[in-house]
Amino acid sequence: REALVVAVVIPTTILLTLFASRIMGYTLNRVSLFALIFSIGILVDDAIVVIENIARHWAMDDGRSRSAAAIDAVAEVGNPTIVATLTVVAALLPMLFVSGMMGPYMSPIPANASAAMLFSFFVAVMLTPWLMMKLGRRQDAADGRTGHGDGHIGALGRAYVAAARPILKSRLRAWMFLLVVGVATLSSMALIYTRHVTVKLLPFDNKTELQVVADLPKGSSVEDTNRLLQAAVDRLAGVPEVVSFQTYAGSAAPFNFNGLVRHYYLRSSPEQGDVTVNLVPKGERGRASHAIALDIRERLKGMAMPAGTVVKVVEPPPGPPVLGTLLAEIYGPDAETRRAVAAKVRETFSSVPFIVDVDDSFHKQPGRQRLAIDQDNLEYYKVEQSDVYDTLSYLFGGTTVGYSHRGGGRYPIPIRIALSKAGGVVDQRALATPVPANALPGARDVVELGDVVRLAGEPASYPIFRHNGRPAEMVMGELAGAFEAPVYGMLAVDDAIAKADWRALPKPAIALHGQPDDESKPTLLWDGEWEVTWVTFRDMGAAFMVAILGIYILVVAQFGSFRLPLVILTPIPLTLIGIMLGHWAFAAPFTATSMIGFIALAGIIVRNSILLVDFIRHSRGTDRPLVDILLKAGAIRFKPILLTALAAMIGAAVILTDPIFQGLAISLLFGLASSTLLTVLVIPAIYVALRS
Repeated sequence: REALVVAVVIPTTILLTLFASRIMGYTLNRVSLFALIFSIGILVDDAIVVIENIARHWAMDDGRSRSAAAIDAVAEVGNPTIVATLTVVAALLPMLFVSGMMGPYMSPIPANASAAMLFSFFVAVMLTPWLMMKLGRRQDAADGRTGHGDGHIGALGRAYVAAARPILKSRLRAWMFLLVVGVATLSSMALIYTRHVTVKLLPFDNKTELQVVADLPKGSSVEDTNRLLQAAVDRLAGVPEVVSFQTYAGSAAPFNFNGLVRHYYLRSSPEQGDVTVNLVPKGERGRASHAIALDIRERLKGMAMPAGTVVKVVEPPPGPPVLGTLLAEIYGPDAETRRAVAAKVRETFSSVPFIVDVDDSFHKQPGRQRLAIDQDNLEYYKVEQSDVYDTLSYLFGGTTVGYSHRGGGRYPIPIRIALSKAGGVVDQRALATPVPANALPGARDVVELGDVVRLAGEPASYPIFRHNGRPAEMVMGELAGAFEAPVYGMLAVDDAIAKADWRALPKPAIALHGQPDDESKPTLLWDGEWEVTWVTFRDMGAAFMVAILGIYILVVAQFGSFRLPLVILTPIPLTLIGIMLGHWAFAAPFTATSMIGFIALAGIIVRNSILLVDFIRHSRGTDRPLVDILLKAGAIRFKPILLTALAAMIGAAVILTDPIFQGLAISLLFGLASSTLLTVLVIPAIYVALRS
């Protein structure tokens, strides 16, 4: 029956949260739905605490009526539950102020989860007692008497006492236990240093399409581009998960948000081509789209292509798109220096085995053909200059000679004569085109175009890139293989730059954030996914510090002590033991969603600490020994603490298979598991170790 009460509380709170979400202007999307799934695990905490305490008071069989016992039960946990709820809100709300593109992307999680926690408290203290009166059953005294007084504490309580008594037996044992836990926490954090757990903004998503982007050398015809795309399609035809291909030679493929940032909508030159690779639905294939992208990249290796051709496999980004996952911006005093340094940096990119699809913003300097009118021959042959221009316009722009009128109110179709795109290069055939001339008096003749124009080849201009108005050259790449997070590619490139022989070139300074103030010397600024990662984790770190400060102030206000909140906050680092081990076990990177889980755990774990410490404080007035008080408090509070943790873990388990929010699920699952089991042991151990 108690479970039925919880089953009523969950949809009630969810509906209230959806109403609040509508008021705040959020829509139902993937992130907001995952926020609700995440909230289910924590919004039942208040209800579970209240229900468990009402059931415990009813089981005391001390002569009170059911309503009086229920009121006393709610009052007993009321204040700590208020503070515990506010601690979770204090942990979540600062994440609303994350800047950059990740802020709006992730904002539904703290907004909806905070609203769910606030509504869950009011439902727990108002609706839950009434439902317990209507649906709950009064336990017999034989079912178990418990409380602040004597009585049996159940199987979970007895198991807790058996585990905790040896630790709390002496101050030495308590200190040894705390030392072991501290070493375990530091050791878990070392997994990031040893790269057993990598750090990445967001993991790769599992999409239903991929893109192969090809850039041939400047001057290539659209037919050359199409032949290369067809050769790529032939190589990829054996990929079992592929449904179809669509090639685009000399035109832009339909682009997404990623293509908008990478300017794919501007790809209309003859030497540019795209292949859209459509995959079978997610449920019908065994590999994620990222694994298929790695396979496609391997299959395209060794394909015959013109020198200077760049072929890249592009995946839809899981979060905010960037120009390149690994992006180096080269600043310097002049364009020549920037290009020379960028070319050397590109060599270091190519020397790292797990950096692929290396490209730059300037490529090889293209050539162009210049047609100049020979004024002497123009006068000699009596050729009008306008006739030369008209001939060139017809040759390379085509001309409309008429229209096909189809009737029926339909638009007429223009009939155009033009050279094929392959004939866009000026050759001897084009120069043999006749041009009207008046070479003989009173007669009209023609001369060849080549007689009145001069053809000269010359180098074309390099493309000019600017970032925030500052000229820069870009070197970009993707990561695949041993490491797929930009920070590891950056470290490898930095090491390669330090070891490279720069000779006459000045070695660039390395900057991690912010454009350089002095451009008299070359500077390499890391951008791309690193910039988004830096801003996101910086803001989340600041949000975490604000959350800790807010929780500390709330607990000080509750207990009237400046030292006791430090004891309550102690279990927060214990979540790292489970979080890091969980990411290592799943071979998952520590992502922004993992950080969200860690910050949320700060509030969830502190609420458990508050319930335990509040129970200990109320029991300290008795004449019992401290160890007995601690064992009794831990035994009684272990059940609701474990139940609330299991509820949150079950809610997190649902999103464990999602590639984007897997980090959040791992943090909640394993962080709760480690911190819940250790909190009920660490806090009593601190009491024993620090007693006077």
